Amino acid sequence: MRSLLLLMFAAFALSSTSLIHAEAPTPSTLAALDSETAALERVHSVVVAYDGEIIHELHLGGPGVASLTNIKSLSKTVLAAITGAAIEAGIIESVEQPMVELLGDQLPSGADPKITEITVAHLLAQQAGLERTSGSNYGVWVASANWVHNAITRPFVDEPGGEMLYSTGTSHLLSAALTHASGESTHALAQRLLGDPLNINIPPWLRDPQGIYFGGNDMQLSPRALIEVGELYRNDGIVLDETGERLRVLPEGWVKTSWQPRGESRWTGDGYGFGWFITQLAGEDVYYGRGYGGQALYVIPERKMTVVITSNPNPPSPGGQFQQQLNKLVVGLLSPNEP
Repeated sequence: MRSLLLLMFAAFALSSTSLIHAEAPTPSTLAALDSETAALERVHSVVVAYDGEIIHELHLGGPGVASLTNIKSLSKTVLAAITGAAIEAGIIESVEQPMVELLGDQLPSGADPKITEITVAHLLAQQAGLERTSGSNYGVWVASANWVHNAITRPFVDEPGGEMLYSTGTSHLLSAALTHASGESTHALAQRLLGDPLNINIPPWLRDPQGIYFGGNDMQLSPRALIEVGELYRNDGIVLDETGERLRVLPEGWVKTSWQPRGESRWTGDGYGFGWFITQLAGEDVYYGRGYGGQALYVIPERKMTVVITSNPNPPSPGGQFQQQLNKLVVGLLSPNEP
């Protein structure tokens, strides 16, 4: 894995000052993980990386660990990385840039003037204040003739920067902003700014009626590719290029900012930053992205670990309790190893 090459730049990782507890899971711990995972019939695969190297892979069904799989709303975490890379590339000025500046002439007439207060940070943190398009509103939204206009003309139910209102429409506005600001598709940006540096493939995915790539849902990545995304964050946005030189993909300080809670999930109570949920498992700070059906990417900096879990993305939903079952698998990995 090129981007994980022996972590020669470990001193630049967020976890570099607090790794005294970082020990690799023992064979018995990994065996217990396999046993507990097999009891969750929905899970397709688990991949564990420690200190920059994949140390364990389990494939129980569905696409393999090197095969593309629909990561559902875990796409929001990847979209946040694309946004950070776009800021590093100068396409977006900063997270404080107003959304309307990026959308330009794509703004619909009759929108509430309050949309001028929405920033890139608000879109990343699900704090636009607009009525949600997820949940019971999702079907009507994706059936609309113009997803961007539908999302942006919904009534404000909170102030921009207020409560976290989990909404795929908010993420889609971010995809539209990236597209119009750059003159490239979100897919082109994803591959150029993220996929190429990480040496991973990000294929095209679903687009809206106007051709904007779906912001925050239905991206297709392999579990191994997701490990690379997690490791990019674990290493403070830096990878090694083909010559072994350090390449900054995400802006300096982006990871720290992304992992600061700006809102809170009304369902789990976990914090939410820029595309990442924030919690504690087994006494460790854990940052994770999640998607419908049991798609998950965990980064545990102090344990030098990145974990990917993929599951059946098709209905019916296993419910919120299933995420807690996935969290329990990670708790098992983080528990003290047997002597």
